[in-house]
Amino acid sequence: MKPTGAGADRGADDLNKPKTPPGLTLRLLAAERLASVLKGANFAPFSVAEIADGRDRALANRLVTVALRRHGQLSAIIARYLERGIPKKSGPFEAQLRLSLAHLVFLPELGDHSAIFLAVEAAKRDTRSQHLGKLMNAVLRRAQGEAHQLRQLPPELLFPEALQSAWIAAYGEAALEGFAEALLEGAPLDLTLRDDDPALLEALRAAPVLADTVRIDARDRPVDALPGFAEGRWWVQDAAAAIPARLLGLAPGARVLDLCAAPGGKTAQLIKAGYEVTALDSDAERMARMATNLARLGQQAELVVADVLSYAPTAPFDGILLDAPCSATGTFRRHPEVIWHRDAADIAGRAALQKRFIERSLAWLKPGGTLVYCVCSLEPEEGEAQAAWLADRPDVTADPVRPLDLVGLESAVTPAGYVRTYPGMRVPGENDGTLDGFFVARFRRG
Repeated sequence: MKPTGAGADRGADDLNKPKTPPGLTLRLLAAERLASVLKGANFAPFSVAEIADGRDRALANRLVTVALRRHGQLSAIIARYLERGIPKKSGPFEAQLRLSLAHLVFLPELGDHSAIFLAVEAAKRDTRSQHLGKLMNAVLRRAQGEAHQLRQLPPELLFPEALQSAWIAAYGEAALEGFAEALLEGAPLDLTLRDDDPALLEALRAAPVLADTVRIDARDRPVDALPGFAEGRWWVQDAAAAIPARLLGLAPGARVLDLCAAPGGKTAQLIKAGYEVTALDSDAERMARMATNLARLGQQAELVVADVLSYAPTAPFDGILLDAPCSATGTFRRHPEVIWHRDAADIAGRAALQKRFIERSLAWLKPGGTLVYCVCSLEPEEGEAQAAWLADRPDVTADPVRPLDLVGLESAVTPAGYVRTYPGMRVPGENDGTLDGFFVARFRRG
């Protein structure tokens, strides 16, 4: 007897729906995340709430990250196979194609068949790209046959030409090779320790890098599941990002302002040094997370949500740490998208804003007070040029950083007394890995 009623209709509908092949949902999520980055968003790794299974989450993050690290090379591959470029109004097609090429060419251990099959299935799931399934298959089949050759694409393709030229002028041709290696290597997990504890290092399987910074090269669990997290024994902070706060050199009890403070690593360092800290940032959401982090660490600071250009402190400070808004090109090991989101106009605009922030900072310093200026940028306009501009001011005295101030990384101290790190620079210690690009300069008022 034929079933009747609403239940029968639902059953028929379910039978007519296309089944979701294993791995397709993950692929669709990864393509959606990549598409948002291609439109200008910053890449945010998938969370447990988005993908519960740890292995699936790691795979999705890996696919997107490789597609971003290899963005320039993937652009060259696409140009090779699509003479007319990406079809217009094709929805997620470009993101799916980039993701699948990254899988096929640069992650061959994941298997060729799944890369091609899932790409074609993904294209069919969107009305804007479903007519491009055959094109997707054709491009990937060609790439499959030439995969070995495609893996030999020159590393110069990894960076935009404009940035390459600027970096070669600033750092030299050999440094650019190190940049490419650092980009593909990615960033390990660096932690700043609240206290020196050899047993904690062993539990974390971490190795010392510089001062109270340690590094974990490989881990098998989320950050919040690592030993010492719940007890507030450490916080996440790149080795280069930990340098500026150490250079204030003030006596315990000094009043210090941390500008553009979120997510709070530098604030935690300043509190650890014994300063009375005011931390300011304009992003209320990030400051709320910072408050949570400080509570985990058992630390206290005055937290202020305000714009630097409108903030008015009640009294001057002994020291100010200005981690100025910048292009962030020095962070490309963990944020490879930044190198494709920046251009000359963007960098010039940020440099102009940095000068305004510097002027505001100087007005809030006591006579003789210390200003540490830093940016996580590789661009001389945001680093060395700003320091030169500062040094020419009559109300400022340079306070050069000495190699003794940076024991273990003395090579990062320039002849002018600034600190310049870059991704090709190797850190001291057992890890022999790289670090973010940072510029740091120190001055005194008057």
